Amino acid sequence: MIEKLNWIIEKYEELMAKSISPEVIADPKESIKINKEISSMQERYDLAKEYTTLWKQLEEAKEILNTESDEEMLEIAKEQKKDSEEKLTEVESKLKIALLPQDPNDDKNIFLEIRPAAWWDEAALFGAELLKMYLSFAQKKWWKPEIVEEQLTDIWWVKFVMVKISWDKVYSLMKFESWVHRVQRIPETESQGRVHTSTVTVAIMPEVDDVSIYIDPKDVTMDTYAASSSWWQNANKNQTWIRLHHIPTWIIVDIWDSKSQIKNKEKAFEVLKSRLYQIELDKQQKEQKELRWNQIGTWDRSEKIRTYNFPQDRITDHRIHKSWSNIPVILAWELDDVLNSLVVENQAMLLEKVEKSK
Repeated sequence: MIEKLNWIIEKYEELMAKSISPEVIADPKESIKINKEISSMQERYDLAKEYTTLWKQLEEAKEILNTESDEEMLEIAKEQKKDSEEKLTEVESKLKIALLPQDPNDDKNIFLEIRPAAWWDEAALFGAELLKMYLSFAQKKWWKPEIVEEQLTDIWWVKFVMVKISWDKVYSLMKFESWVHRVQRIPETESQGRVHTSTVTVAIMPEVDDVSIYIDPKDVTMDTYAASSSWWQNANKNQTWIRLHHIPTWIIVDIWDSKSQIKNKEKAFEVLKSRLYQIELDKQQKEQKELRWNQIGTWDRSEKIRTYNFPQDRITDHRIHKSWSNIPVILAWELDDVLNSLVVENQAMLLEKVEKSK
């Protein structure tokens, strides 16, 4: 344990020193990357420092108890040993959580999608209420919500909405909202006073990382030809036609519209970068689409994660078998207790998995 904690401390302090180096300060992109890593390690570093300090105090107390004969010193050492052991137990419990395997997406911003499913009108109304809940909750947390795409009915109910929510570790908390939300209540359009059941699907997707394209010169071959003739008839002609061949992808770019070879070369590399960017973008969009459908499932009521029962004023999360009352307040913005309960349950499951693997 101590060896692992010392590694965390050393790694954190190395990053801190690197973050204030002239090279990093001069490179905004690298600076953001390092500071983000520092931020992600902050809790583990603080706990590691606290644990190692307490461990040293405990070892010193044990040493005094084994070697000292002075009664007053022995009493002080006994108190220090007891105090250190109690605090170590508390810090160790926190460390077990902090050192759990991290979801690589936890630090990311999210895209939140809401779609009405079963019982369309009532689902569209409830979708609008969920949207208001998530926006209010985000604002309460000082996150930055932004509606990216919105399709509403004539009376402002939700057909489809996508919201981008930006801030630190948004995905780590909101990822538990993905899947089917069921609502049971008497719809506004119901004249007989009957309770109806409808469903809304929520998908939480981590924001796709920015794509930066680096072209290794070793991966590209360049040929020049005479623009005024076929490529095999280029003797004694101006070599302004540029052909790039990107070996890993077999992409070929031909540019000959300028009389300047330099300009054609620049344009060819721009086109190549654009095509490589599109390949990466298509790949990420495909992964995101697959993630979304995995989360939503088949829109079946049996896949529900949560039920909002208005007649009984009860919200139940079926994954952790826990219920809360006061639906209007929770729908207003008080989602903290619900999400924190899911985080704790998830941590408990991960801890159990780690313990079983030992």
